[in-house]
Amino acid sequence: MDKKEKKRLEVLQQKIAKLQQLLTGAKQQPDDPAEVPRLEKELAAAHAELSKLKNI
Repeated sequence: MDKKEKKRLEVLQQKIAKLQQLLTGAKQQPDDPAEVPRLEKELAAAHAELSKLKNI
């Protein structure tokens, strides 16, 4: 794993943490009904990319 891949892993982990916080907040205060599915989709995509990078 080179530097670029390690940096991408770090960025993805930070993005996942942020998205999880946003998702929790959106579930507690559902102002926009489309926000929760959008955040869940982004979170799933970030998890998929993270697992793909770890398997390389």
